[in-house]
Amino acid sequence: MGFEFWGFLGFWVLVIGHSPLIIPPVHFQKITLIGVGLLGGSIGLAAKQRGVAARVCGLVRREESIAECLAAGVVDEATLDVANAVADAGLIILCTPVGQMSELAAAIKPHLAADTIVTDVGSVKASVVTAVEPVLPRFVGSHPLCGSEKAGVIHARGDLLEGAVCAVTPTEVSDAAMVETLSNFWTALGSRVVNLSAANHDAIVARTSHLPHVLASALVNAVLAAPRAGESDFFGTGFRDTTRLASGSPEMWRDITRDNSDAIIAALEGLQSEIDRLKTALSEKDAAALEEFFTEGQIARDSWLADGENK
Repeated sequence: MGFEFWGFLGFWVLVIGHSPLIIPPVHFQKITLIGVGLLGGSIGLAAKQRGVAARVCGLVRREESIAECLAAGVVDEATLDVANAVADAGLIILCTPVGQMSELAAAIKPHLAADTIVTDVGSVKASVVTAVEPVLPRFVGSHPLCGSEKAGVIHARGDLLEGAVCAVTPTEVSDAAMVETLSNFWTALGSRVVNLSAANHDAIVARTSHLPHVLASALVNAVLAAPRAGESDFFGTGFRDTTRLASGSPEMWRDITRDNSDAIIAALEGLQSEIDRLKTALSEKDAAALEEFFTEGQIARDSWLADGENK
C-alpha cells in the first residue's frame, strides 16, 4: 500500500491508498539529534525535507563527525558542545545506544527550556523510561521500527520512516498534549504511530525484533566461528539473508539484550519448544511430522505477508 504526503496551509495530508488523513500541523523551530547515525540522520533528513523543523542540530562525539553530518545534509549544524546543541530546542531525540541515555539525560537537563520535549529511538523502552523520566519529566519514549544492519550517517535516508510503525510509550504522568505533539511529529515523518505501555512494547519486540537478531548472531557463531573445510563455497543467499541482522552494532545489541533479558529469555524458551519438536521428528525420521512442521511455517508466514499487503 502506498503512502504519499502533501502539504498545504501548514497541514499535512497523508494519503493512504485513496483515503486522505488530515494530520494536525507540527513544526519545531529547532530539533536536536543526540547521536547522528543511520536512524538519527534519517530523522534529520526527513524533518528537513518535510518542513517539520526550521533547524536541525546534531550533537556528536567526534570532531570529524561534524563534517560527515554536514556533508550528508542531515543537519543544519553539528557540535560537540551539549549546552549549544540543546539550547532552545523544541524537541530533543536521543539516538544513542540505550545504555547511554541515563547519563545523557543528566547532562542535558541543566540546558533545557521549560517546554522542551525529549524522546528517544531505543528498541527497548521500560529501562529507558524508568531511567530518564524521573530526570526529565517531559520525556516520552519512542521506537521507530525501521533501520538496517548498516550503520553510520552515510547510510541515512529521508524515506526510512515512511510506512514504518513507531511505538510511543507514555506513562500515567505523561502530559497528554505533549504525547499528541510527539505522535504528530512521527506521523509527519511518515510513520504509523502505536501507543502502548513500555512493558507491553518490550514483551512484543522481544519476539518480533530481538529474537531474530540474537538468532542471526547465534547462527553465525555456530557456523562461521569453526568453519569446516570446503564450506566457504556453499554459503549461498539463504545463509546471507538469514544472518543479515548479525551485522548490527554489537554495542547497541549488548545494551538492548541486557535491558530486555527476561522477555528475550521467554522468547527463546518458546523457540526452544519448536526446536525440540523438530529434533524429535528428525531423530524419528518422521516424514509426516517434518512436513507438518514446514507446512505450518509456510502457511503462517504467507498469511502474515498477505495481511500486511491488505493493510
